[in-house]
Amino acid sequence: MPEFNSARVSTVSPARGESADESFAHLVDGFRRFRTEVYPEQRALFARLAKAQYPRAMFITCADSRIVPELITQSSPGDLFVTRNVGNVVPPYGQMNGGVSSAIEYAVMALNVQHIIICGHSDCGAMKAVLNPEGLQRMPTVKAWLRHCEVARSMVETNCNCGVEDSLGVLTEENVVAQLDHLRTHPSVAARLAGGQLSIHGWVYCIETSEILAYHASTGRFAPLDGDGPSPVATPAPRYLQA
Repeated sequence: MPEFNSARVSTVSPARGESADESFAHLVDGFRRFRTEVYPEQRALFARLAKAQYPRAMFITCADSRIVPELITQSSPGDLFVTRNVGNVVPPYGQMNGGVSSAIEYAVMALNVQHIIICGHSDCGAMKAVLNPEGLQRMPTVKAWLRHCEVARSMVETNCNCGVEDSLGVLTEENVVAQLDHLRTHPSVAARLAGGQLSIHGWVYCIETSEILAYHASTGRFAPLDGDGPSPVATPAPRYLQA
């Protein structure tokens, strides 16, 4: 094994201009503020959460640090059951029954969530990698994971006569639609959808403007989540309505 040369490793974040120690100290300071300022004001909430959770929705989104589900939806602790991964991917059932699949099953069967939201976002590095896979040669695990986005890439490549800039936005939307399709292959989800006990949603969040575009299953298009009229939903019509 070659000798490790510490001189090759930068200890300063080029973007923030702070050392590794300074970055970590910032996190610890934040925890201290939470402990001394935030927690005391919400002690009763955390006392309730210590015994059980009853989330309003499952939120599947990208691991990107700029996406904060609780901030975007102004939710409190306990409101969202969040799962994050590179590219907001939902593997089809049976192909890779790992963390995402088990989280979905637990959210539906144990927590009885009524909504599952798949949320993509603008300037997504995963979607850029799908468009330019040659940049993933040194990241074989990421490359393998993003194969779950191949159907979206194929849709854009075959049907979208758009430039490089536009193709990223179209791919981001198509990837959300593809992951919604994968989501419906999970037995727990399919059963609840058929009985009208679960709703699914596909969102794309714009970091710069705060806009959310939501997929509407009946039109096959994305529309503003906060537009006029009912909010767009991706839920198919239930086949077995409960009496």
